[in-house]
Amino acid sequence: MYLTVKEIAEYLSLPETYIEALIKQKKIRAVFDGEQYLINKENFQNYHEQMEAYRKLFDQWQNEPIPEDPDIKDED
Repeated sequence: MYLTVKEIAEYLSLPETYIEALIKQKKIRAVFDGEQYLINKENFQNYHEQMEAYRKLFDQWQNEPIPEDPDIKDED
């Protein structure tokens, strides 16, 4: 099943220009039928799931506390 750029943009609440930019950067595979880009739903879902997983990992990394440096206490 194929979705249009407009359908995907509505699904993600993102502008259509952003989805088109991802297509031009070849981050999302699409087929141009002469009038519009069509995106395979399964391929898009895989991409979306991977991006969500990376986003969660980045948030975990960003919220990880900085370990205390043991050399700071030796300021004699």
